[in-house]
Amino acid sequence: MFLPASARAAEHITLKNGFDLICDHRQVDGDRVRLYLDDGEANFVDVGATEIVAVEHVDLPRAADAQPAKQNASSNDAKLTPQAMHELLEQAGEAHDLDVDLLASVVRAESGGNPHAVSRTGAQGLMQLMPKTAADLGVSNSFAPGENVNGGTAYLDALLKKYHDNLALALAAYNAGPAAVERWHGVPPYRETRAYVARVIHEFNRRYAARMAAGGTAVAMGRGVGGQ
Repeated sequence: MFLPASARAAEHITLKNGFDLICDHRQVDGDRVRLYLDDGEANFVDVGATEIVAVEHVDLPRAADAQPAKQNASSNDAKLTPQAMHELLEQAGEAHDLDVDLLASVVRAESGGNPHAVSRTGAQGLMQLMPKTAADLGVSNSFAPGENVNGGTAYLDALLKKYHDNLALALAAYNAGPAAVERWHGVPPYRETRAYVARVIHEFNRRYAARMAAGGTAVAMGRGVGGQ
């Protein structure tokens, strides 16, 4: 199988508890499997072989291509400072009981942290809200970072509840719409949507592993890690 230079092969692993992982490579040792979260050997998760219920091939963009192309309404000082961004995400995460690293992963995939980002389909702001979705969420200005993040977090929270904390389905619905998820009874077979789900989960895995390595506090599996 030939991959474009901007992509690399990986695997989308689903565990019995509903936890989704993007696995760069894996190593089997008897009835245990070590799932490596990146192309190195430092970040990994050990699971029982019987805990793995599904394995799906995905193509991930390389680091240089991880940011989606957006049209910017303003290129001067568009991005918030890391501290300001973290505070916004932390406040929204606390309000909806969602992991701040999950929200950061969505923002990275959606806008690259640019509050003025506009997609080719008209989605706006940090969490790329479509105008109708923003209006339904009570967001009057999608380019106001606080409003956008609060609205996007509320929407993601609603999707997680709708799909019983299945992170892959919630992300697919966030990207392609709930109607597409219902139509296909799962993650739609759209290349863009599958790449988006893989990209967000991979980034969240990376951030979560780094936090755990630094002695961070684990979060409940059901609210942002993908478990049920």
